[in-house]
Amino acid sequence: MKKCIALVLFLIFNISTVSAEVKIGFVEIQKILKSAPQTIKANKKLEKEFTKRTAKLKKAVKKINAKESQLKKDGMTMSESDRNKKQKEIQGLKIDAQRTEREVREDIDLRRREEIAKVQKQVNLAVEKVAKEQNYDLVLYQGVAYAGKKVDITDIVIKALGDIK
Repeated sequence: MKKCIALVLFLIFNISTVSAEVKIGFVEIQKILKSAPQTIKANKKLEKEFTKRTAKLKKAVKKINAKESQLKKDGMTMSESDRNKKQKEIQGLKIDAQRTEREVREDIDLRRREEIAKVQKQVNLAVEKVAKEQNYDLVLYQGVAYAGKKVDITDIVIKALGDIK
């Protein structure tokens, strides 16, 4: 892959000396994904979507902690069978809470990937729009060792994303 990119760049620079100047731009995709208005909106949407489930999980963890504290406090005065029964109950609650936590985390990750895919489509549209409007011949996303400020069009693309709804 690196050899292919290097070959393309080599050919572009060699051709550019013979023919008209080639206009190249570079975009930092991570910076765009962090600061694009669509990303901020998607994060708020996800937060709202999972608020109830995370609150319910926090409540369950609080309940487990309270039961553990109660068992520590009353454990010495309880019969061994009652203490074992309470320990098993707490262990079952912990297992349920861990399962719920894992499910919530997986659901959040899945939804986040879906939202990022939507944002990436919009990023591609914005990059294409900027490239056409400003007559870029080539815009690179990644796989570049260095890109100077002259070819970095990340901020322009972020601004263009603000125009896309």
